[in-house]
Amino acid sequence: MGLTDEKAAIRKAAFAARKAAFDLDAGGGSGLLSSVLAGYRGVPLSGYMPIRSEIDPLPAMSEAAAHGPVAVPVIRAAGQPLVFSRWTPDAPMAEGPFGAQVPAVEDLLEPEIVIVPLVAFTRTGGRLGYGGGFYDRTLEGLRARRATLAIGFAYGAQEMPDLPLEPTDQTLDMIVTDTDIIEV
Repeated sequence: MGLTDEKAAIRKAAFAARKAAFDLDAGGGSGLLSSVLAGYRGVPLSGYMPIRSEIDPLPAMSEAAAHGPVAVPVIRAAGQPLVFSRWTPDAPMAEGPFGAQVPAVEDLLEPEIVIVPLVAFTRTGGRLGYGGGFYDRTLEGLRARRATLAIGFAYGAQEMPDLPLEPTDQTLDMIVTDTDIIEV
C-alpha cells in the first residue's frame, strides 16, 4: 500500500471515529481549549469555523475575542498558504471555499497561535488533515517568521497510535481534546 492509499484508509477510519464522537457531543467540547487559551490572553490567534463533524471551537474563540484579536483562516487558492481575517462573534460572515464561513469584510492579521482542525492526531504531535496541505504550508511560513504555537483541536476519539508523516508535515505543539490536554 502506497502512502496516499495508507493516508486515505486512515482518513476513512478517523472520519468515522470523529462522526461518532460528534454525534455524542453535548456541546461542552471546547472547555479545555478555553482554559488553555486563557493563559494567552491578548495574543493574536486563529481559530476556525467548524464544518461537517469537526469539534466546535467557537465558544473558546468567543471568550478569547473579549481579550484580544481572533481570526479565522481564508483559503486564497490551492497550493497557497492560508491568510487570516479578523473575526468577532457578531461579524457578518460569507460562504468560503469548502463550506467554511469567512468574514464578509476582510481584515487580515497574523496569528501567533493557530488552532488547527484535523482528521487524526498522535500524542507526539503528528497530524493528518484533509490532504490539501494548507496548514502545513501556513505553519511553515509563520514559523519561519516567529514562534507560532500550533494547537490541534479534536475529539479524543481521533487519536491514532501512529500516522504516516512526510517531511513537509508540520507537527503540532499541543493537542487539546474534549477530555485531555496533550503537551508535545
